Amino acid sequence: MVAEALYISMEVAGEQIRVQSLSQNDKPHVPPQYIQPPQYRHNADTVGGGGGGDKSIPAIDLGATRADLHAELDRACKDWGAFHVTNHGVPIQLLNEMRRVGVLFFEECPMAEKLRYSCDSNSFASEGYGSRMLVSSNDAVLDWRDYFDHHTLPLSRRNPDRWPHFPPNYREVVAEYGDRMKVLAQGLLSLISESLGLPSSRIKEAVGEFYQNITVSYYPPCPQPELTLGLQAHSDMGAITLLIQDDVGGLQVLKDGEWVNVHPLSDAIVVILADQTEIITNGKYRSAEHRAITNVNKARFSVATFHDPVKTTIISPAAELISNSSPPKYCQVTYGDYVLSWYTKGPEGKRNIDRLLL
Repeated sequence: MVAEALYISMEVAGEQIRVQSLSQNDKPHVPPQYIQPPQYRHNADTVGGGGGGDKSIPAIDLGATRADLHAELDRACKDWGAFHVTNHGVPIQLLNEMRRVGVLFFEECPMAEKLRYSCDSNSFASEGYGSRMLVSSNDAVLDWRDYFDHHTLPLSRRNPDRWPHFPPNYREVVAEYGDRMKVLAQGLLSLISESLGLPSSRIKEAVGEFYQNITVSYYPPCPQPELTLGLQAHSDMGAITLLIQDDVGGLQVLKDGEWVNVHPLSDAIVVILADQTEIITNGKYRSAEHRAITNVNKARFSVATFHDPVKTTIISPAAELISNSSPPKYCQVTYGDYVLSWYTKGPEGKRNIDRLLL
């Protein structure tokens, strides 16, 4: 009760509580702000373990022939909206280094130093170190997660002085990682366009210049994982997300009404299709609803790289995919309006894109 009272009093005072600090208090209960309604909790038998039986997201070798790639991507994008890629061209050493510097920041950097980079708690999607996603409702349930969000592209948004300098090469690693992820994201969107029978540049042109954010997430051990979520169920709002995780596991994707564990593959990158790609493909390809669960024993770490349109971009189904037998499924939307709606209403699974259904 003391920890809960302290949490509430500091939240009222406007000071964000870091989940890592709560985890280190060794209290047997989580504060009430983190307790999910029963219908959103994950089953106790999936805590740190199996979910979805033998199901797993596909793993696609980008070194395969073009024809094989198109067929595999078509199946993965239709059935899952998420898949692993191997032979992706990003140096494995860089993936490992990105994990290393991120974990060192969260686990070895003093809290006082981390707090120097605190993000603006009154502005959504602000850059820096935080714990709370800003939504309009002050009574929204909180995720059991701390994060650092970096604005990496276009270069006009990139200011490494706002990023940690612990460990010493942190900024250089994040910058190189972002550049490599951009190249991979562009290549994947080209392949996805081709798998639909469209010109390779079609989806890239519809999305336009990437606004790229890299979010490093740290999920501390949780004393009551059956009551919490590290990240609530949602589909990403942009175009395409590329994610790496450690070997702890906890990412889940919704498939046929069942949550399926995304088992870590250390050398692979998880590809998650986001809402604007679903709109552009007129629903032929789906954005993936996903979440992160917690566990009682180990901290979990992941890095998500988001590739989004500029907020003034107007997104609508590709004209080539519209016909009498396949009318438009979604109304057009200005991406900035979509973002504002997402943050106003909160994650809400896939209900944000469902509001655009015709």
